Amino acid sequence: MTESYKRVNYTDIEPVSGAMRPLTDSLDSQQVGVSIARCEPGWRSKPHDHAADDHEEIYVLLEGEATVVIDDESVELETGDAVWISPTATRQIRNGDVESAFVLVSAPASQCRTATCADEPGSWATNGFIG
Repeated sequence: MTESYKRVNYTDIEPVSGAMRPLTDSLDSQQVGVSIARCEPGWRSKPHDHAADDHEEIYVLLEGEATVVIDDESVELETGDAVWISPTATRQIRNGDVESAFVLVSAPASQCRTATCADEPGSWATNGFIG
């Protein structure tokens, strides 16, 4: 194995809470948390926040439909939707009547909060995608 990357298959990781497969430790990631969640109909995560570690999250719904409750507000998601969640917000996934699949990403809150910052040549947001 090379030191420049590490590959794992999420299906090889034991699920937590019946749905979540955390990849962070298996990938030896130091700054970004990532999990795959394959949620059976009716599955719910525990309400939680990430205030203590100041981690923001992005949930990307790859398949199905689900509701994410954020600070008591129900956010309905359909396939292809993504939602950003602040570290202090309480969040809970509530799956509907069909199986859903999420990619969940967490990282320390970014100092870059403007479109200008993210669009600057060489920035983390565009590096590698500019022709």
